Amino acid sequence: MTSIDTKSVHTAGMEERTIRPKVMPLYQTSAFSFSSLEELEGYYEGNGTYLYTRTANPNTDALGQTVAQLEGAPRGVAASSGMSAILAGILAVAQAGDHILAAEDVYGGTFHLLKEELKRLGITVHFEDFSDIGTIEQMLVDFPEVKLIVSESITNPFLRIEDIEGLVRLKNQYGVKVMIDNTFATPYTYTPYAQGVDLVVHSATKYLGGHSDVTSGVLVGDESLIEEATKRVVNLGMNLSPFEAWLTIRGIKTLALRMEKQTVNAQAIADFLQDKARVWYPGKGAIVSFELPESLDVSTFFSSLGWIKIVPTLAGVETTVSYPFGTSHRALSAEEKARIGVTERVVRLSAGIEGTDDILGQLQLAFN
Repeated sequence: MTSIDTKSVHTAGMEERTIRPKVMPLYQTSAFSFSSLEELEGYYEGNGTYLYTRTANPNTDALGQTVAQLEGAPRGVAASSGMSAILAGILAVAQAGDHILAAEDVYGGTFHLLKEELKRLGITVHFEDFSDIGTIEQMLVDFPEVKLIVSESITNPFLRIEDIEGLVRLKNQYGVKVMIDNTFATPYTYTPYAQGVDLVVHSATKYLGGHSDVTSGVLVGDESLIEEATKRVVNLGMNLSPFEAWLTIRGIKTLALRMEKQTVNAQAIADFLQDKARVWYPGKGAIVSFELPESLDVSTFFSSLGWIKIVPTLAGVETTVSYPFGTSHRALSAEEKARIGVTERVVRLSAGIEGTDDILGQLQLAFN
């Protein structure tokens, strides 16, 4: 190479060498190169791993496998968001003509995906109150076309703890698959796959990433189902970028430490709120939901939170609040909101890792 034109394109550092970094490198590349046509052909014959980042990348593969290990599952796949991971899981099981049975109190974005978008794909969804396992079983009897049950280990925003043992019993009895969103609980609290469900999904944007600087999703579960889900991720272009995967893995390294502190803070917040509002907190996880009394002006309360930010998401290291009525569950009809209890006075608080007394002091100022 002699010209500046060529030298500037073929940068140094690409030659083969033995390097053992302490942290996995970032493979920020859209494609991978081959030394010969024979090596290229070998990829398609199953003798190679990486061709094009949409189909696979070391960073995204590492994220999928990391979360699979946390959940005790054999395999996982990373996706561009939690919603992408949910869709990949659904399409690994269901197709046009099939039915899905879902908890009516799932996250609003999931509710909208199931209600509106799956209809376009010819998949029918039934929403039901999952607090009664007998009601769920009756639905499986009435609708034998159901192929998949969808719920959350801790529901959003009212923090109902799902009867996973009961769902697994129905799965075995009626031959359906079960997918659980474990975003709120995280593997720190529950491992639904180890309890017998088929698929576990995470909005890794939340606690796995943990710092509100990444958007990613992960689906883990049975080998055959993840193989099908991976095809959907690749073919529908729902893949995650290498850097987002790298950031998420970096966040996971402190997951247990963060969850330990955030859970302690959440319990303290729930105790603090007992005589001030109607409180939902199951004693697990780092989310506390509460309903402000009629005597308080909702807008004034939110405006008085000081350094506690108002955001449409959760699970960062900072304590934050969100407004389900106007954000996560905004797309639900007035009737649907009323049915699950999302009123204009409901607040969802995500406990951070700050000093407990500082959080309670700021909340007291807002109530004052």
